Amino acid sequence: MEKLYLALVDTPGFFASIIRRVIGIDYIHVVLSMDEELNEAYSVGRRNPAIPILAGFEKEDARKIEEVFPTAKYKVMSIACTKEQKENISKQLQECFSKRFHYHYCIVGLPMLLCNIPFYQRNHYTCSSFVADILEKNGMGLFGKHFSLVTPRDFYELENTSVVFEGTLQDFNKSCMRYPAENPNIFRQAIRKLSYVMNGAA
Repeated sequence: MEKLYLALVDTPGFFASIIRRVIGIDYIHVVLSMDEELNEAYSVGRRNPAIPILAGFEKEDARKIEEVFPTAKYKVMSIACTKEQKENISKQLQECFSKRFHYHYCIVGLPMLLCNIPFYQRNHYTCSSFVADILEKNGMGLFGKHFSLVTPRDFYELENTSVVFEGTLQDFNKSCMRYPAENPNIFRQAIRKLSYVMNGAA
């Protein structure tokens, strides 16, 4: 058997606080990774961690996220899969990344999610619906409902998973022996402050 890795993310901010209230847990973002250190990790989320209004399919960069959200918390879990499933999912994620600007965040589907009505707009996903969809297409239907209705809470409550790490992103990066985030220059400091304001964290 092989393993896939699911990272649940808790970041500060106004938008994050709204999502927390809706789903009832602190973790508001889901990432699918091929390895436990999240070196090959993908999600539907912010294209730039500092800018909440630009979202789509992207490869996660834990160091860049730490620069913007130094207090972010992560929970990384492993889930069993077959070798064939892992290879197919890895290929599909790489293909999605090569066409990443064709994928967008499904804002229109959020009211439908709140009303528990399945909804799919071509190439538009939330972070959790994308992961649920790609797992289901590879024979890992874990939730018994339409992928568009899956939320981070469903991943949080998944059985048959093993917790690999839970704690701050800073500690996670240190455990993976990543170099600390560099001290930002004046421009990066300005972007960070703007991000805090836009996210309601300042």
